[in-house]
Amino acid sequence: MQIFEEEIEKIHIVQPILHRDYKALAAEAESLVESAGALCAGVTYVEVREVNPATFIGSGKLEKLRELLHDLPVTVLFNGELSPSQTLNISAALEGRKVIDRTTLILDIFARNAKSGEGKLQVELAQLKYIYPRLKGKGEALSRLGGGIGTRGPGETKLETDRRRIRSRIAALENRLLDLEQRRKLIQVRREKQSARTISLIGYTNTGKSTLLNLLTDADVYAENRLFATLDTTTRKLTIDGSEFLLTDTVGFLRELPHSLISAFHSTLESALQCDLLLIVCDAQSDYEMQLQTTLETLQELGCKVPYLIVMNKCEAVTDFEGYPRDALFVSAKYNRGIDSLKSAILQFFSDRLTVVQLFVPYRDMSAYSAMKAYADELEVVYKETGLRVKARVPRMYLHKFRPFFTDAAESE
Repeated sequence: MQIFEEEIEKIHIVQPILHRDYKALAAEAESLVESAGALCAGVTYVEVREVNPATFIGSGKLEKLRELLHDLPVTVLFNGELSPSQTLNISAALEGRKVIDRTTLILDIFARNAKSGEGKLQVELAQLKYIYPRLKGKGEALSRLGGGIGTRGPGETKLETDRRRIRSRIAALENRLLDLEQRRKLIQVRREKQSARTISLIGYTNTGKSTLLNLLTDADVYAENRLFATLDTTTRKLTIDGSEFLLTDTVGFLRELPHSLISAFHSTLESALQCDLLLIVCDAQSDYEMQLQTTLETLQELGCKVPYLIVMNKCEAVTDFEGYPRDALFVSAKYNRGIDSLKSAILQFFSDRLTVVQLFVPYRDMSAYSAMKAYADELEVVYKETGLRVKARVPRMYLHKFRPFFTDAAESE
């Protein structure tokens, strides 16, 4: 029996020169192509003085591109966002060649990497919202796409030509995600009642957030050196010197991340960002300034005002620390460097919001004290004849709950 391997799609990147960092954008596009399971067949830079509403880059430059790609079995990735008409016109000018834009590629990667049920629902919702406005009179073009990038997720069925069915599916997905959001809020309320201290890892994609989570919590979360390797939000218990925290890993950010994705993942991100502390993870060996700016802008767009610490990861090869943010913490999750300093910074952040107290709990009041123990970290417990002498670390906002057990030695440290 002969087995045929699926042919790997070859992508030729067209990078419009609109920004100073166009080469960095092209390099990022190459990484995105690799993450989509395709091969980069080349990059063409096209200077664009004024965006052409019909073809973006103009008919003359399209003709040169057609000659360059003639007879080459490649898909064209336009590293920007194209309107439906621009996509059709470029494809027609390139001899009917398959043309995708940056958003289509990113959506495909999300469809490829989503593992959880909720993640798959969110990606499908984002895809349908992106496809929907492109259906008007474009059904034939979409049906010609065949396989490869841009066809994962909802698939190629009559769904793509039936706007009413798409509207119905979008509404159904939104309702299912709303139900999941309500469940998440109940979990959040339960954690708040239990006084759980929460930390979230956020930042640009592929900066090592999942690797850092694994190192800090001894977890086995999937981590790989490629963009958007993990999409699903993961929470693990983190223990530092006897103090327990909940550490959450979130989906990575990206420059010009499609708004349909931000919208679809909004509830998940919002839940993860309702925490006590954010760890913004950047790649110390890459364009960390852009990564930090992109992350802060996305947080602002999401309305997040949670305090944060800046963590520069992958610092094993960094020898000159000038130019980095002054308050940044330098670590290497891969080589387990700087982790003690990071843990100390986390403890210091929370200790500024805690008070160490001395308590005496009579045995007759153990039931009442047990109900409050979730709000405190017991540092020392001594069993006496009539009760417990406890040294504990308590959040200032919950001090009033423990006042009945304060001893004359109770004091802040």
